[in-house]
Amino acid sequence: MQIFEYNGSALVAMVGKNCFAIASDRRLGVQLQTIATDFQRISKIHDRLFLGLSGLATDAQTLFGPYFCQPVIAGLGDEDKPFICTMDSIGAKELAKDFVVAGTASESLYGACESMFKENMEPEELFETVSQALLASVDRDCLSGWGGHNTYRSKGKDFERKDGLSGTKYLTHEISMDLFF
Repeated sequence: MQIFEYNGSALVAMVGKNCFAIASDRRLGVQLQTIATDFQRISKIHDRLFLGLSGLATDAQTLFGPYFCQPVIAGLGDEDKPFICTMDSIGAKELAKDFVVAGTASESLYGACESMFKENMEPEELFETVSQALLASVDRDCLSGWGGHNTYRSKGKDFERKDGLSGTKYLTHEISMDLFF
């Protein structure tokens, strides 16, 4: 097992019409053992930029030297143009115009995102697409899962929703100062 797979993870970012969504699973594990089911992989850097980190959880939590992390970056540029990219552990970036994925569930995320992605999705449709792609993918990866955490940004507003295991449970609210709780 590689060090990037030690804790397991699933991250995806996707663009829509003047909006983006970034989502991650909530499982923290040590190989096949589940340690926590509410692990936070996505951080709000500022009002228009979010960072998701897959890979070794201890490196992802420190943010000082992401030696064994694969970042997923999602944000809004000038005139609300969405931007997404991912990088490897040494900083080589992969730019995309539709979606980017990272983590142990990346193979199944690629397939799900390729089949579900449409250009110029509105925020609600984008949220649903990213949520379905994430949940379908983590069901096929034993190192990630336990629902998802989805954040999307559109027209100056951030929204956060969570999907739990007991059916789909949405917690919706407009985000003000504290994005994640």
